[in-house]
Amino acid sequence: MKILRQIWESLRIALQAVNVNRLRALLSLLGITIGIFAIISIFTMVDSLEMNIRESVSSLGSDIIYVQKWPWAPEEGEEYAWWKYMNRPLPSLAEYEFLRENSRLAKELCFVAGAQRLIEYGNNTVEGAYIAGVSDGFQELKSFELQRGRYFSPLEASTGRNVTVIGHDVATELFRGANPVGKSIQVFGRKVVVIGVVEKEGTGMFEGMVLDDIAVVPLHFLRGFVDIRSDMASPEIWVQARSNVHVDELGFELRQLLRSYRRLKPVEEDSFALNQTSIINNQLDQLFSVIKIAGFFIGIFSIIVGGFGIANIMFVSVKERTHQIGIQKALGAKKYFILFQFLFESIMLSLAGGVIGLLIVFLGATAVNASSDFSIYLTMGNILTGLGISSLIGLVSGIFPAWQGARMDPVTAINTTF
Repeated sequence: MKILRQIWESLRIALQAVNVNRLRALLSLLGITIGIFAIISIFTMVDSLEMNIRESVSSLGSDIIYVQKWPWAPEEGEEYAWWKYMNRPLPSLAEYEFLRENSRLAKELCFVAGAQRLIEYGNNTVEGAYIAGVSDGFQELKSFELQRGRYFSPLEASTGRNVTVIGHDVATELFRGANPVGKSIQVFGRKVVVIGVVEKEGTGMFEGMVLDDIAVVPLHFLRGFVDIRSDMASPEIWVQARSNVHVDELGFELRQLLRSYRRLKPVEEDSFALNQTSIINNQLDQLFSVIKIAGFFIGIFSIIVGGFGIANIMFVSVKERTHQIGIQKALGAKKYFILFQFLFESIMLSLAGGVIGLLIVFLGATAVNASSDFSIYLTMGNILTGLGISSLIGLVSGIFPAWQGARMDPVTAINTTF
């Protein structure tokens, strides 16, 4: 109990010293505040970027495989052999039908192709809008909500009727607040009836994932105006695994079926790509681990500068209070009593600077979240990291001045005057 009382007395003296030297304390805070702001803002921006990207990736569906010409990433340990991928054949509608008939592990399939075209309604236009032609199954594989109207009926989809479901941004540009459902727009020089409007989805990190600036039409309608066998149409097949089937099992089956359909010999490489979200996530893991390490080393320099500032202030504080230290020692104060005084003072200064730095990051994150679609996440992990680094810097910066004060000879110290 005696030790606890002395520790509490050390803390009280440290608080008193900080209160007396407010200007000096403020200057000490500034370095740590800047340092914590720098390192936590870096961590927060990296984490926020990662979370936003992973949210966008998750919208692709973890149980969906995308049969495409180009792989999303090279195989592990290999370079991206674009010169080989360029000569691959495109996924075809016939392959889509073949997979639909022969895959036992697929729950749903969809063929998607498209082109950028001008959309007109009266005097209003949307230039370069993406017109996506989709087969049955798109509404099952691509999760979206309708703000107004409905989706294609099976008859409209199979016969290629001139109907469309448009994204929120397309509807806003063309109709300026009016109800688009039932009205006709000009696409490919033809009248197309709007039967539905998709809820606003917001900005995504990957092209083609967000329906805001897209007009969806039946695939057989698109075929009348766009060659879906060309690179410009970017045809692809989406395949969803059954609920009790792992996506890797589905991938193995699709690989066998496609190799059989394309009559590839056992020694020949695949002439197609089976893309899935795990490919992107693996690349993201590697990328962000490097970015976080680099961010840590960039931010730590600011922290070190702040730490030197606190250490310098603490050495000055020890010199100013040398006479006081001598009196305390003459009255029987132990070394740890003196040591704790200066350590507490150093840690309090550093922690206060860290809290202010975190507060600035929080206010900045709140402002960005309120003014943009990009979400900033100040996680509890980063808050604890900031407080932990502040405490550690305070401890390291104060230990040498505190030890210097604790080792003073009481007679020499009590006779010291300034």
